[in-house]
Amino acid sequence: KLAGCTLFITGASRGIGKAIALKAAKDGANIVIAAKTAEPHPTLPGTIYTAAAEIEAAGGKALPCVVNVREEQQIINAVEKAVKTFGGIDILVNNASAISLTGTLETEMKKVNLMMDVNVRGTYLTSKTCLPHLRKSRNPHILNLSPPMNMNPMWFKNHCAYTISKYGMSMCVLGMAEEFRGEVAVNALWPKTAIHTAALDMLGGSGIEKQCRKTDILADAAYCILTKPKSFTGNFVIDEVLLREEGVKDFDVYAIAPGHPLIPDFFLDVETDMTAMKQERDGGAKVNAGSAPAKPPSPVAETFRVIQGAMSEEYVRATQGVFQFELSGDDGGTWYIDLKTKGGSAGFGKPPVTADVVMSMSSADFVKMFTGKLKPTMAFMSGKLRIKGNMTLAIKLEKMLTQLNSKL
Repeated sequence: KLAGCTLFITGASRGIGKAIALKAAKDGANIVIAAKTAEPHPTLPGTIYTAAAEIEAAGGKALPCVVNVREEQQIINAVEKAVKTFGGIDILVNNASAISLTGTLETEMKKVNLMMDVNVRGTYLTSKTCLPHLRKSRNPHILNLSPPMNMNPMWFKNHCAYTISKYGMSMCVLGMAEEFRGEVAVNALWPKTAIHTAALDMLGGSGIEKQCRKTDILADAAYCILTKPKSFTGNFVIDEVLLREEGVKDFDVYAIAPGHPLIPDFFLDVETDMTAMKQERDGGAKVNAGSAPAKPPSPVAETFRVIQGAMSEEYVRATQGVFQFELSGDDGGTWYIDLKTKGGSAGFGKPPVTADVVMSMSSADFVKMFTGKLKPTMAFMSGKLRIKGNMTLAIKLEKMLTQLNSKL
């Protein structure tokens, strides 16, 4: 269906952008790889040239262009080169994106500028530059990798700048779909679950991939959108929802680890788990008598009692971190787990030494997390858990939780 069509894809040297490119290449499409990486990156896989080789091997034609979407002239040059090489542009995929999941006071202005420049300005500028050529195509499309605009404050409170920047991409869809209705289709695509990419590895650490889907699901959903008539416009599409409508029934093929629980992606409200939490067990004891003041027995206190009882030199040696928990709701307040000081300790109040990681969440979600009913990564990705400090240590704590779950 896309044979002979020219796709201009930002950030196509790896991840989701490359997956969409390869899917189109199988039809014999022309792909303009507009991305920054010309030289091998020390930690990220692929360059525009290795992506070009894969695209050509898949049956497409590739035009690798060094493009930083923050640089207007680089975009203009790449678009002109694409039109000169392939005779026009039929599809634009705004995939390039920058992310920093940090609160307002923790986000440096250079990070704010980066997210606004890449996500909002880059999407707007690339669209603006491609539109005169898209209007000449028989079935032109712009597709932004951006979410439906969910005004639930929880999606703003933990990473306000990132949310503003992604919603800026979505607002480009709202505005341009209406402005160019009948001429150019403009839509957004967003995954229902976390997608395994190099960026997610950096955010979530090793082991997170089991809770993710492959980039193939977004490539298949993008293909469905880009092969629809240009009258299909102004839509905020969720990958799984669209593919179900298209008749796909087996979603295990997209899972990294079929059957493993999946992390819901940002900006999509997850149905609240209404499963009644087990009430405190009989005989809830004081928690770490050395810390004060002791709280009355409760699910949180009972959880810390079990953690204290499970402390071992092995856990301390393997973890070497101090965790502080700021809990809201019933039995809230400050609690800690010290897995750095000899012997380790856990209890109510501030830790005996400065915390390496501070985690904020509700006491109900804390108990769920420590009893295996809520994965820490899922809590973080869905906005239920806020983390400040050393992310590597936060991931080490998740491994310890896995071992503790049977006792809790």
